Amino acid sequence: MNEKKQEAWYEDVQVRISAWLERWRERVKSSRAKDLFLLSLPYQVAAVLTSLIAVGFAQLFHLIEELNLWILGLHPYLVLASAPFGFLLSWWLVRRFSPMAAGSGIPQLTAAIEVANDRTGDRSWKFLNLRIILVKMASSLAMVLGGGAVGREGPTIQIAGSVYRTVHKVLPPFWPKVSRRVMLITGGAAGLSAAFNTPLGGIVFAVEELTRTHIAQFRTAVLTAVIIAGMTAQWLLGPYLYLGYPKLEPVGFSFMYKVLLIGVLAGAGGALFCRGLLVLDKFKRSLASDRGQVMYVLAAALAFSVLFLLTGTRVLGSGKSLLESYLFDPEMHSSATDVLMRFLSPLVSFSAGGAGGIFAPALTAGATVGGFIAQFFDPSRGEFNVMVLAGMVAFLTGVTRSPFTSAILVLEMTDRHSAIFQLMYAASFGYVAAFAFDRKSYYEHMKERLLHNLRSEDARGSSNAARTSPSSTGNTNVPDDPTP
Repeated sequence: MNEKKQEAWYEDVQVRISAWLERWRERVKSSRAKDLFLLSLPYQVAAVLTSLIAVGFAQLFHLIEELNLWILGLHPYLVLASAPFGFLLSWWLVRRFSPMAAGSGIPQLTAAIEVANDRTGDRSWKFLNLRIILVKMASSLAMVLGGGAVGREGPTIQIAGSVYRTVHKVLPPFWPKVSRRVMLITGGAAGLSAAFNTPLGGIVFAVEELTRTHIAQFRTAVLTAVIIAGMTAQWLLGPYLYLGYPKLEPVGFSFMYKVLLIGVLAGAGGALFCRGLLVLDKFKRSLASDRGQVMYVLAAALAFSVLFLLTGTRVLGSGKSLLESYLFDPEMHSSATDVLMRFLSPLVSFSAGGAGGIFAPALTAGATVGGFIAQFFDPSRGEFNVMVLAGMVAFLTGVTRSPFTSAILVLEMTDRHSAIFQLMYAASFGYVAAFAFDRKSYYEHMKERLLHNLRSEDARGSSNAARTSPSSTGNTNVPDDPTP
């Protein structure tokens, strides 16, 4: 009797499974299921391409940094040749081939998102295209060859946005409609995830920095892209952490006034750094002639060379090696010179007009602020590292005005979840201090300038079109994307 019941139970289970499989097969055959698959495929393909490019770019960036150290190791005064060459080459590549590849790349992505309107026409190609990918990488590497204190993370984000936009552009007409704006937002998140190996940071960055749209409208695309980009990067590089596992110690409530002090000073420092960038950018743009531009770039290279000759290798590159020294070298001591040099060297490097990111240099500058203030309190090694991480978060918040993104990025870089409250605390006060200096971030200021220039071009184009007869110009159709 038991055997018959058992056999009947097996038959019932088989019938149920068969019925479920049949329903699933019918759903897959339905047009809606096909559309869902086709809708998700562009995001997945773009995520893999983004990760491959980001990993290759990171490897090249590291190799060029090592090459620069080797050159300067032959003789320090070689910086008087390498810095002008690298700075000038970086500026020339941008000036000659793609002006929109200059700088960090995040303002260009946010501007592209704002003008990527599917119904009234797409102008995001002005900020994101294939040419920008090549020029962005080449110009960033040239700047690093000269020792410039720039990072690769901002450029990676613009590169990722260009990849996603290109994938969207090549979709055939029969493909289900994919939102161009969501593709670009997703590209930014995937780029940050692949650059730092910080998937949560990529998601928060998309919500906090790239758009104010509710995440429900694009959560699946962002999650999929971040996961695929991150997993591809880990498959190629292994499950690495950007900054390893620094030693931290539990700190009590009485410790928080130290974090508050660092948060305020580092946040204000980030805002002042951005103000300096805006002032230098305005001055450089006032030099209309190419000769004036070249003279400015050479002056910036000379200033950077002097900084190097005075202080050594700490001013070079993104500053990641200096970050690691602060967090892992027990003999490392901060000084006011470190703070000043890591403030000035990215300032002159970035103002030269080539491509390069602010994220990593901002983290390094924040670490020097946290480390310098920490020495006045004679902390233990674990407490010192907490204060260094707090400075990193606050300074980056002062630059980006994205406190959640800053805290989550540093948290994921170090895998030190025990410090999450201290990091959020530093980010909050860093934001307040930066807001007191300037209500807008550097990225917002630059995005507004980009959009203003775009509207001015449109106005001039409309004026010229109004004065020109269609019969005299022949075909007046303008392609959607005339640039590669």
